[in-house]
Amino acid sequence: MTSPLRFITFSRTTLVLLLLGFSSGLPLALTSGTLQAWMTVENIDLKTIGFFSMVGQAYVFKFLWAPMMDRYSLPFTGRRRGWLAACQLLLIVLIAMMATVNPNSGLLLLALLAVAVAFCSASQDIVFDAWKTDVLSAQERGNGAALTVLGYRLAMLVSGGIALWLADRYIGWHNVYFLMAGLMSLGLLGTLLAKEPEQTIAAPLSLRHAVVDPLKDFFTRNNTWLMITLIIFYKLGDAFAGALSTSFLIRGLGFSAGDVGLVNKSLGLVATIIGALYGGALMRKWSLYKALMIFGIAQALSNLAYWLLTVIPSHLWSMGSAVFIENLCGGMGTAAAVALLMSLCNRRFSATQFALLSALSAMGRVYVGPIAGWLVESWHWSGFYAFTVLASLPGLLLLRAAKTSLLKLADTPHFTPRCHYAVAYSLTTKGFLLGALLATLGLITMLITYLCNLPELSLTEPLLRFGVIVAVIATVVGVTLDILSREKAA
Repeated sequence: MTSPLRFITFSRTTLVLLLLGFSSGLPLALTSGTLQAWMTVENIDLKTIGFFSMVGQAYVFKFLWAPMMDRYSLPFTGRRRGWLAACQLLLIVLIAMMATVNPNSGLLLLALLAVAVAFCSASQDIVFDAWKTDVLSAQERGNGAALTVLGYRLAMLVSGGIALWLADRYIGWHNVYFLMAGLMSLGLLGTLLAKEPEQTIAAPLSLRHAVVDPLKDFFTRNNTWLMITLIIFYKLGDAFAGALSTSFLIRGLGFSAGDVGLVNKSLGLVATIIGALYGGALMRKWSLYKALMIFGIAQALSNLAYWLLTVIPSHLWSMGSAVFIENLCGGMGTAAAVALLMSLCNRRFSATQFALLSALSAMGRVYVGPIAGWLVESWHWSGFYAFTVLASLPGLLLLRAAKTSLLKLADTPHFTPRCHYAVAYSLTTKGFLLGALLATLGLITMLITYLCNLPELSLTEPLLRFGVIVAVIATVVGVTLDILSREKAA
């Protein structure tokens, strides 16, 4: 078998992508899985631990402050690298501060620090994604996405599984967080080695332009809503399959937690890295559309490996095979999906537009959990994993519908403006932004009332639900308008 590393050209840019990918992935587990484990060991109640998952909302709503990072530059190291260095320095300090807090006596302070870490980490992602979009050519994006996934996954292994092992066996939780703060310095090294784009890209003239112009540029393109739904649905089946995979292997099949941790985390990580690297290599030869379609079909069919586990006797080798196949194909799909996001960004507004698009792509991963649990209770594991294959079909159908637009992206860096139904499109865009704003206000209100121990407001849940409904309706209307516009143009 040919090594996937053969397809990587080792260079300064390769090293930077690995280091910044590592720096991007390291803080995630420190505010989610690793922090939950620490709180569990300290006997914090489950309701509080569950609510701590809300700190990760910064990764979904990072597009709200991305315009500021497009508009303004810090007075050192360049437009992108200045923000990168600032975010990384803050992360080093904040993670070290988390190491000094006892969860039992300083829970509120720990929550505030976790929110601050998630905010700075999401901000670092904004600038890193913008830097990749600005620096990498269309031919380099597949390998760039693969290298980013490699660094990101290695960091998640370090701040997740290895951090838990070190905390439990050797140095304790406080010293583990001090160690993770020190490892963030690798990101600073990547920032120092990073180069600014060869072509100077003018920043927006004002903060208003930084907010309005990226949205106007994106939402006035041909097939915008088709692309939005494609981004949301492309990895939806994969997100469903992974949402409860650990619970499935332990409760559904009866494997021990140790075996599942070894196979699902370690082998799954290796498979994802190999998939991302091979996916990036193949994308050097294939068009973006071809890669998205083949990898999309592969990641849909790979879910059948989990379904097969529900109908055959359970063995360690069969679990390992299923985990490897599913993560291998998922890694390929991830490399293609990241390249798609980069190709849809105008380099003048790359920070804001990539933040918006990556937030849309994260919606499936973030919100399928409760739905997955309900489906398992209703259909059992075999029915659920058969459903995950069907859940991949809308993304593939949307991809086929977007074929013409995606092939045009390969021929020209310019985006085709729409020329039909101007009023209807304008109302649809405003409705979508209104829904997103209402949902954001609902989440922020929920977080503030909990952290400050205030009575829950009666409007919080309806505000969140109504915002999501409005955004979904606007998206459906937008896709319909895209289809009607294409038929009218034909």
